[in-house]
Amino acid sequence: MTTSDIPVTRVALGVEYHGSGYNGWQAQNHESITVQCELEAALSKIADAPVRVFCAGRTDSGVHATGQVIHFDVLKPRGENAWVKGTNTHLPDSIRVRWAKFVPEDFHARFSAMARRYIYVIENRPVHSAIMSQHFSFENRPLDVERMQLAANHLVGEHDFSSYRTVRCQAKSAIKTIHHLNVKRHGSLISIDIRANAFLHHMVRNVAGVLMTVGMGKAEPVWAKEVLEARNRCKGGVTARPNGLYLVGVDYPDKYDLSTSKMDLPFFA
Repeated sequence: MTTSDIPVTRVALGVEYHGSGYNGWQAQNHESITVQCELEAALSKIADAPVRVFCAGRTDSGVHATGQVIHFDVLKPRGENAWVKGTNTHLPDSIRVRWAKFVPEDFHARFSAMARRYIYVIENRPVHSAIMSQHFSFENRPLDVERMQLAANHLVGEHDFSSYRTVRCQAKSAIKTIHHLNVKRHGSLISIDIRANAFLHHMVRNVAGVLMTVGMGKAEPVWAKEVLEARNRCKGGVTARPNGLYLVGVDYPDKYDLSTSKMDLPFFA
C-alpha cells in the first residue's frame, strides 16, 4: 500500500489566541514568531508527521481571536479529544485549541466560510488601564456612540470598500457585504461589532478609524458614506490600532455544523 492509498482524515479546530507578541497569523520566515508556526509545531508532535494548517482569516500582528477556525489533513488517526488536549500541552499559554471536529474532505476553513465576525474594542476613559492595555484600543477623548452608529449605518450592505482597505491589499475585488455593524457602550468600553461575507486587508481597523473620528466630533456621520463613495483610501481616516481587534467567529454551511460566530469575550459577560 502506498501513502496515497492511506485514508486521509481532515480535522477542523477552533482556536483562541492573544495576538500580542506574535507577528500575525501567517508563517513568514524562520525568525518570525507567528500563530500558524506555533500551531503547526504542536500539531506535528501529535500527528507524528509535519502538519500544514489553513485558517478562516489571517490576522495581523497584535490582533486576537476567540473564534478562529483552522483545518489540516493527517494520515494517523487520533480522537477529537486528543487533538484538543494533546495539542494544548505543546502550545504556549497565549494559544489554545478550544474544540476539534472531523470534517469532510470538501471542507476548507477559508473557502467554505460564508461570513466572518469581528469585534473591535475601545477603552474610552481618561486614563488607559494598566492591566488591559494589550487587550483594547484606547481613546481618552469622549466618543459619542450614537453618532458612531449613524455613521456605521451607511456601511451596511453590499459596497465597494476600496476606501476602507490598505493600499497593499491584494484582493481581486473590493466589493463586500456587511451584514451588521453595531456600536455599543459597555461602561468604559465601546464595541464595534461587524459581520461580513469577507473582509479586505485592514478593513475593520479602517472602519473603526472612521467611526472613532465621527465619535470624537471631527466629522459628521455622513462622512463614512462620503469616504465609501470616494473609493480612494487617501480619503479615509487613520487606521485604528490592532490590539483592540478580535476575530470572534466564522459561519459555515449548516452541513458542516461548525458555525462559531458569537460574542465570546469575557469582559462583556
